[in-house]
Amino acid sequence: MATDSRLATAAPFLVLVGLLCQEAGAAVAVMVFPEVGPVGMVALRLVFSALVLVAVARRALRGAARGHWRLVLGYGLSLAAMNVLFYLAIARIPLGIAVTIEVLGPLTLSVIASRSLRGLLWAGMAAAGVLLLGGTAHDLDLLGMAFAAGAAALWAVYILMARATGAAMPGLTGIALAMSVGAAATLPAALVTVGTALLDPAILALGLAVAILSSAIPYGIEITALRHMRAETFGILMALAPALAALTGLVLLSQALTVTVALGILLVTAAGVGAVRTAPGPGRIEDPEDASMPPSPA
Repeated sequence: MATDSRLATAAPFLVLVGLLCQEAGAAVAVMVFPEVGPVGMVALRLVFSALVLVAVARRALRGAARGHWRLVLGYGLSLAAMNVLFYLAIARIPLGIAVTIEVLGPLTLSVIASRSLRGLLWAGMAAAGVLLLGGTAHDLDLLGMAFAAGAAALWAVYILMARATGAAMPGLTGIALAMSVGAAATLPAALVTVGTALLDPAILALGLAVAILSSAIPYGIEITALRHMRAETFGILMALAPALAALTGLVLLSQALTVTVALGILLVTAAGVGAVRTAPGPGRIEDPEDASMPPSPA
């Protein structure tokens, strides 16, 4: 009981640590883009993540996709495409801005789920934040912003596919199979565009580091923390991702922000917190490996 109490107290802090690890992984990926490009880094991340998840869930994988291959295929391809677009975005625009745009996907789902006037308030606040970002578009790569918007749309698709797959398959089975599909989809493209540089031991080590930081640590923390905290609290913490991404970009990538951009990120973050508090949902998560609360993807 004492252990559970300590874990409940530490859970919010652990989630924040997981988010910081995730953004640090994205920053490391940006540093390696000159050698292998965004697609190469996505492929390495998904390959290593798939290997870890398949090893953990190997006993449950036998015949798991039988009758559900369309779900698994859709889940895996949406995961791969979302990550490719996100990495293409952060290759062109600052990490904090890319994450701010990307979270509009799940934010839109939360606003729709709220079915209230307050939901419209959060949508308006997020729109104001995006307008502030757009006001600096002359200093930003418009294609990068378009990539981030595409990643946002695919994140919403990913969440819906994750929920459907989680309802059809237990535990880590769905995400393990989806990661495998994503790896299989991106690895050939990476090898064609990058060639043997992708197999350099130093690059492989960095790819493993990105997979650990961006996938293994955050996901492990999330499924542990969700056993000891309310879904609403978890959602609010996840809504802080844009602000944490901006901080990570500043510290690790020297990506300074203007006052206007910082205010835009703050508005979108506040809208995310408000939308989570407004949306109906369960109190405490009974099964944290249920994909109705899917792991953060990027």
